[in-house]
Amino acid sequence: MKKNTLKIVLAIAISGLALSANAALPSYTFTDLGTLGGTYSIGYESTAYGINTSGQVAGYSSTSSKTTYGAALWNDTKAISIGSWGSTSVATAINDSGQVAGYAYSYRYSALHATVWNNYTATDLGTLGGTNSWATAINASGQVVGGSYTAGNVAEHATLWNGTKITDLGTLGLTNSWATAINESGQVAGYANTTGNAASHATLWNGTVLTDLGTLGGSFSYANAINTSGQIVGHSSTAGDAAVHATLWNGTVLTDLGTLGGTFSAANAINASGQVAGFSKTTGDVDRHATLWNGSVLTDLNSFLDASTASAGWVLNEAYGINDNGWIVGYASNSLLGINSHAFLMSIAAVPEPDSYAMMLMGLGLIGFVARRRKSTASN
Repeated sequence: MKKNTLKIVLAIAISGLALSANAALPSYTFTDLGTLGGTYSIGYESTAYGINTSGQVAGYSSTSSKTTYGAALWNDTKAISIGSWGSTSVATAINDSGQVAGYAYSYRYSALHATVWNNYTATDLGTLGGTNSWATAINASGQVVGGSYTAGNVAEHATLWNGTKITDLGTLGLTNSWATAINESGQVAGYANTTGNAASHATLWNGTVLTDLGTLGGSFSYANAINTSGQIVGHSSTAGDAAVHATLWNGTVLTDLGTLGGTFSAANAINASGQVAGFSKTTGDVDRHATLWNGSVLTDLNSFLDASTASAGWVLNEAYGINDNGWIVGYASNSLLGINSHAFLMSIAAVPEPDSYAMMLMGLGLIGFVARRRKSTASN
């Protein structure tokens, strides 16, 4: 084969690979999920905390009264109030069956209580004997975790609700602990106080066994999510507490996930594929941007906004949830519209088409042919 012909074949092959690589990049669609009619509540109009594989989104929103906020479910991007028995409620998580966990203010007890909504029916999960409790996560089996005050409100303990059974998950031997996530195996992640209650360390509860997950060299760390493989994400202070970085715990191995140039980042969610969502401060700690970590690649989610959305003033500030399809939820602001916080959804609008894979395979095939041809020519 002549050199010019080889160059042409290689060019075609490389073009095919480039086209397939570009086609494989995710294409996101931004959706402003809006509110339940309110325009202001404790500084935030609405926020999305969790998303299941069906795309149902759970969070909270200010109501039309503008003085209260309520647990909200977004189904096909329409905000629906899922109700409470008091003035305020917040939905923090949703499983694939559509069960929603969170907390609501109870007039009966004049306190916040952990709550599960099943087909819009709210169930008070109770407490460990203290005044308040709250739920932060729910798995496919309907097991719920969160925290509760103990009797006399002397401490806050990580708590597991399994049906009508309430379990105090205990601490690392000191006063307080909090559970933030639970996976399908029943492993629980969260954080607990260290010696003298001076700081908190990310913690794993595996049955009755508690493990201090350690830090990135600083004094404190927090675990915020755990996936089906047992990978845990959160944030930790670095040596000398000079900065706080998003962190991945994979067994006994800690990985600093880095930042977008600032000194603070946090990982709030992880899916079965290991994709991580959260936020990071930008260079100079000027802005707070929603962030996606895909393996070792850190991406500002705002880079996925199309030009018209970005020019309209939208900024994605923090991501709180990511499902196994890679869809992401959180909150966004818009200074041009006077919006402090609206729940957002970033859904993946396109995946590689079959012809893209065909192009990639053709490229690989051509490169293989060229390599074999050149080897044959060299041996002659």
